[in-house]
Amino acid sequence: MSEWVDVVAEDALAVGEHIVVDVDGIDVVVFKLEDGFFALEDMCTHDGAEIASGEFVGDEIICPRHGARFCIRTGAVKSAPAYEDIASLEVKLDAGRVKVRDSRWD
Repeated sequence: MSEWVDVVAEDALAVGEHIVVDVDGIDVVVFKLEDGFFALEDMCTHDGAEIASGEFVGDEIICPRHGARFCIRTGAVKSAPAYEDIASLEVKLDAGRVKVRDSRWD
């Protein structure tokens, strides 16, 4: 079973900000939205590019390379040229810290 990885203090990010962290050798982008924290693998499923530097529109991130859109909350693809969802990681708050866990291979 994968372990929870401590990534950032809960108050270190403002709403609309994000941070990229390494979780078990995978780049993960952790977003803070008004209703909480969400984590996605930092990789567009269209061509493997990073997505963290993309534009935020509501609860979506737009890939900076070709414009594919993904839901920050779930990783669900919202528009082409991507057709596969981005992996979403579990997030929890623990004693003022944001922790994430990649349970895909558990």
